[in-house]
Amino acid sequence: MVWVVAKPSPTPPPYGRTMIKRERRNRYAAICGGLLLTLVCMTPVRAQDNDRKILKKVEAQYPSILKRRGIGGTVRLKVSVHADGAVKDVEVLGGNPTLADAAEKAVRQWRFAPGGESTVTVAVNFDPNS
Repeated sequence: MVWVVAKPSPTPPPYGRTMIKRERRNRYAAICGGLLLTLVCMTPVRAQDNDRKILKKVEAQYPSILKRRGIGGTVRLKVSVHADGAVKDVEVLGGNPTLADAAEKAVRQWRFAPGGESTVTVAVNFDPNS
């Protein structure tokens, strides 16, 4: 014996004003969700403490070939600091790659005042005229 079961027909999509209201509601929800996602992504994960005092500052070695050629600039670094003040990690945010290497080597030797773990943004200037 074979049983045949009729499938219910799918409800037809709404037309007219109902469809327009649903599209507006979906569009509004998508925009609100996108804005919320943007705000969440922009929130820093760790606090940044740019006022943390530097106890030991090692000057960066200016690469002699760049200094002779008059190439200078500013290197921006994001420095992660341990609670005891030691440098945990250094990330280059911008600047000449050769100058960035010199700046990173110097900043890794810095000591900061003890406090909680934090992130500090540092700018190291290289002036060929000095």
